[in-house]
Amino acid sequence: MMLTYIVLDGDDIGQMIAACYFNNDIQQLSQVNALVEDKITKIAKLLQWEGFTILFCAADGVAAQSRLKSPNFCDLYRRVTEIGGAEITFSAGVGESIREAYIALLTAKSRGKARIVIFQEMQHHV
Repeated sequence: MMLTYIVLDGDDIGQMIAACYFNNDIQQLSQVNALVEDKITKIAKLLQWEGFTILFCAADGVAAQSRLKSPNFCDLYRRVTEIGGAEITFSAGVGESIREAYIALLTAKSRGKARIVIFQEMQHHV
């Protein structure tokens, strides 16, 4: 059975953190940390609930694999955006290898962020 991979990454989190440093705002830095940690933990739990194995869960990213025949990634991404809410958006990439999923993630970010790109579909739009 083929594995499918998904890689998610928070959008503009580095800029949020940098603003805290530049503004010397330790309280805001702590709040950003708690917010990101909460969202990432909830996303990892969602993926596990959906049958994924978590490969990486740290900072503002999650990588997971699934043996499910054909996960509904559009519905899954919709639920990720609900978790992110108004505070954080996420970009996601899906592929048949971790490399393909990461390339799809980079493509999602280069296409404007806050979206999901599936590597196999990406091939048809080049």
